[in-house]
Amino acid sequence: MKIESCSLRGRPREFDPDAALAAALQVFWQRGYDGASLSDLTEAMGITKPSLYSCFGNKEELFRRALELYERDKLCYTRSALEAETAKGVAERFLRGTVALQRDDDKDTRACLGVISLVACTTQAESIRDQVKARQASSTRALIERFERAQQEGDFPADLKPDALAAYLYAVLQGMGVQSSSGASIEQLEQLVETTLAVWPGR
Repeated sequence: MKIESCSLRGRPREFDPDAALAAALQVFWQRGYDGASLSDLTEAMGITKPSLYSCFGNKEELFRRALELYERDKLCYTRSALEAETAKGVAERFLRGTVALQRDDDKDTRACLGVISLVACTTQAESIRDQVKARQASSTRALIERFERAQQEGDFPADLKPDALAAYLYAVLQGMGVQSSSGASIEQLEQLVETTLAVWPGR
């Protein structure tokens, strides 16, 4: 276990920064950036506010690192999804990965961290909004490029735009997260997966 000591006035406080960051992620994921107060964060992380500032900089930097952890640990399936042989295979891996994320989470099911933060952010958190948008734009661009290649390979009709297909898939994925947050069961989410794949254009 990695333990760090933060240089604070008085006695240093020791804690595991990785565990603290994972706890912060859970708070941000449940409440969004604006909805997560410093008191909520420090209580979940088991540290004091001076320790948070000393080791993570500030709330914005803490969120940035939590977002990186989220993408690395929770969204790792998206990278392998782009390697599927067909566009439908790409969609299936994204859809099933989203269901698995809800199934594996031992907390309350919830929507995508990026979606939560974009919806909840006020003008006071424009830098967070811009950061989330930039990351989403990069992911969307990668998916569109994959669908462009799939179209060239004859995976779906030539009159269907790859960017529109990518937007459709993301709308379904985000909708699944919102429905899960509203109490939809894993079985209901799996039905959405099967329905989406049944109407997916092409092979």
